[in-house]
Amino acid sequence: MQQEKWKQTRQVRFLTAMQRSNHTVTEFILLGFTTDPGMQLGLFVVFLGVYSLTVVGNITLIVLICNDSRLHTPMYFIIGNLSFLDLWYSSIYTPKILVICISENKSISFAGCLCQFFFSAGLGYSECYSLAAMAYDRYVAISKPLLYARVMSIKLCALLVAVSYCGGFINSSIITKKTFSFNFCRENIIDDFFCDLLPLVKLACGEKGGYKFLMYFLLASNVICPAVLILASYLFIIATVLRISSSQGRLKAFSTCSSHLTSVTLYYGSILYIYALPRSSYSFDMDKIVSTFYTVVFPMLNPMIYSLRNKDVKEALNKLLP
Repeated sequence: MQQEKWKQTRQVRFLTAMQRSNHTVTEFILLGFTTDPGMQLGLFVVFLGVYSLTVVGNITLIVLICNDSRLHTPMYFIIGNLSFLDLWYSSIYTPKILVICISENKSISFAGCLCQFFFSAGLGYSECYSLAAMAYDRYVAISKPLLYARVMSIKLCALLVAVSYCGGFINSSIITKKTFSFNFCRENIIDDFFCDLLPLVKLACGEKGGYKFLMYFLLASNVICPAVLILASYLFIIATVLRISSSQGRLKAFSTCSSHLTSVTLYYGSILYIYALPRSSYSFDMDKIVSTFYTVVFPMLNPMIYSLRNKDVKEALNKLLP
């Protein structure tokens, strides 16, 4: 009964959208994960718990870094910026997911979809650049420890963060303008829980050859290039570590990179799965699961990755707590 009602609602909304002018759509319908009320309630509880942990974890890490002078270092400056990005990134998606789970109204306005898309792309690209900046920080710390304080100055750290944001949001502006200049003359139903690039392109009409070139160009410049920089940094790090005679020294050097490597692997792995696989390999059901990971779960895991095995952060937390 519930599913039949939902199908009728979809048909009415679709017909209404088709009756509009050719630039057509004033809202989109986000299908989310399921139409089963019991599962929707369960998902609401899960996502609320994940979002609560994300907010608490990232705010706590930011407060610790600001509050404890021992954490006033280039590495923690960049980690604090990552926590800020993750807090903002998760907040773009999760509140809307929670509404979709408990409400019959699963629509998002055209303007709301555009804003969500713009900030999603901007913050996602900025995170890629920030992870590359942290890889450079680790390279300098391990390969040139005597020059670390001079090379990784506060001015350079602030510049790296500023460039990350500027690069991310400039490229986001380009892809957002191009994406939303299409006529959405097919269904206005997005088979996803947020306004993502691939579902929107599927709904768009018109010539998409140039758009595909732009999409892969931005993928290369914002995801692949930072990934190559990260890989190059770690090749230099490995070469330096292998020259360390003490096994304990090598282990200590690698341990300083383990959190960053974990973060990079999880984030880049999920993004490349979604956007770099051949078209024939796409499955929208699987894509929803993977995109849930990097949009909702990853921002929750990041503060844990950078704090659970970190002695300095644990000591700062003990000092903060009564």
